[in-house]
Amino acid sequence: MKKTIIYYLLLFAFSWSLSIQANTPQIEKQTFHQWASTPPMGWNSWDCFGTTVTEEETKANADYMAKYLKPYGWQYIVVDIRWYVENNKEHGAYNQKDPIFVMDEYGRLLPTPLRFPTAANSAGFKPLADYIHSKGLKFGIHIMRGIPKEAVAKNTPIKGTTVKASEIYDDKVLCKWLRDMYSVDSTKKGAQEYYNSLFELYASWGVDFVKVDDLSRPYHGDEIDMIRKAIDRSGRKILLSTSPGETPIVNANHVANNANMWRIIDDFWDKWPQLKLHFDLCNRWAPYSAIGHYPDCDMLPMGKIGIRAERGKPRMSAFTHDELYTMMTLWSIFKSPLMFGGNLPDTDPFSLSLLTNKNVLEVNQHSTNNRQVCNKNWLVAWTADDPKTGDKYVALFNAQDPERIDESKALWKSESITMDTPDYATDIDVNIAGLSKLYLVTSDNESGSLKYKGAWIDPMLIGDKDTLRLQNLKWNSSLPEAAVDSNKLKIVSGSIIEYTIPKGYNRFVAKGKLNDVKPETWWSNMKYLVYSEQPQAPIPADSSVVSVQFLDLGLKGTGKYYVKDLWTGKNLGQFSGKFSKKLPRHGAGLYRISSKKQ
Repeated sequence: MKKTIIYYLLLFAFSWSLSIQANTPQIEKQTFHQWASTPPMGWNSWDCFGTTVTEEETKANADYMAKYLKPYGWQYIVVDIRWYVENNKEHGAYNQKDPIFVMDEYGRLLPTPLRFPTAANSAGFKPLADYIHSKGLKFGIHIMRGIPKEAVAKNTPIKGTTVKASEIYDDKVLCKWLRDMYSVDSTKKGAQEYYNSLFELYASWGVDFVKVDDLSRPYHGDEIDMIRKAIDRSGRKILLSTSPGETPIVNANHVANNANMWRIIDDFWDKWPQLKLHFDLCNRWAPYSAIGHYPDCDMLPMGKIGIRAERGKPRMSAFTHDELYTMMTLWSIFKSPLMFGGNLPDTDPFSLSLLTNKNVLEVNQHSTNNRQVCNKNWLVAWTADDPKTGDKYVALFNAQDPERIDESKALWKSESITMDTPDYATDIDVNIAGLSKLYLVTSDNESGSLKYKGAWIDPMLIGDKDTLRLQNLKWNSSLPEAAVDSNKLKIVSGSIIEYTIPKGYNRFVAKGKLNDVKPETWWSNMKYLVYSEQPQAPIPADSSVVSVQFLDLGLKGTGKYYVKDLWTGKNLGQFSGKFSKKLPRHGAGLYRISSKKQ
């Protein structure tokens, strides 16, 4: 009997030991994600100050946040790109030939005292972080993936090793739009130690948040792994944000396991076409959002932006009030991190009212089961659950445009052509037998901020007996007017060229190409489409009714439910079967649906 008891005690102890060993990594990962138990909310300097933000400006934004936004959950103050360059230029001119870097003896970049005076005498960002912490806020910085080219040129040592910078770098896959860094080769001795030294430094400064750029698109999984290990080793709770996007969705599980937030789009500015693009992106990424890791819609370009930023001149956001409602509603129902891009001291009253709506922020911070219900002709509905009450949140959107290309009518269409497309081009071969009209169309670029240049290369009509170059055929109309070259039609995104097809031709062939691609326009994109009829869609009304069926929300279709408008706080009454709301074009609403009167 005693032997039997001893046997089972030993077996239990052994099993318990194995269980602890098996679960330890999972517990560590869970702790990392608990650092961001809700989507991070804060301010980032990029949209207003670009590469040139100063310590004084950073403190002014921290002061404003502490006074007006902290009670609503806003807490991060993030200094964005190139805080280590003394001679940065305004409005995105950051690829100058003569940058002056501030760097320590281990190849680690330091804030320039010319813009951050308290960083002098090797103090780094600690004094600024201490100031922000004294306000009850948290401090973040932006860094580029890799090791500085200047560190490799000087062959600086890697802290705590006998390895030098020239032994760990890789120059094969470099950033296309900023030339400061080389990649770090994870297979090289000293590579992990280099990232360890970075986050050891950041932890000593009191950094709470690090946005790592040129990490997500293309996806650098090896460097993400090194960064995560370095954060774990640093001993400080540092949130990790990866940028830019769209992060490849095939890497969704890896990035969710190793980062707290990751971009699903390239830099987002105050242009409606790019805001509209978020509907498809959010729908695609919603299944990968969970506590501690959040797909990131990018910053909120609200308030006063463009002061010294990359895009545009100093301005209040170009979004209309309806579009701002749409943006804040979508970010909230999707549970995106909220990073305000404007200069906070210049915030207008309307924008402030959006940032401090407790009911809406509650949806962003604590809702669950967030998903798109329907998108019919850009009348869109999303839903989510209130885990405390079982109530449903519903977001309704009228994302229709007054005039747009109807892609469903296209005979042929390309994927978006970008910097990542081979030769920046696509081959086109379309059957036009029996057709009388030909429309060559390029879609408005998804960024919505520039008219990118392109060309229809060698466009030809092919018949049984001969071929006809389109350059030799007069078009019926071209908006805007194309430029005829020897072998191409030069156009911009959003152009439409109409031809009458002569008899005897049955194929149209060409190559659609994105032109004038430069490192500083890495976000360029264009789509080519071919039609046999007018490509424009019917013009919708100025406002439309958007509806959602209660059954689609998981509610009883025959039940009666109370609806509350979360933006206004007004109770809208009791509804049965469905809820409908007339919304202006580009407008949105956010509602709580409950079986009990609210």
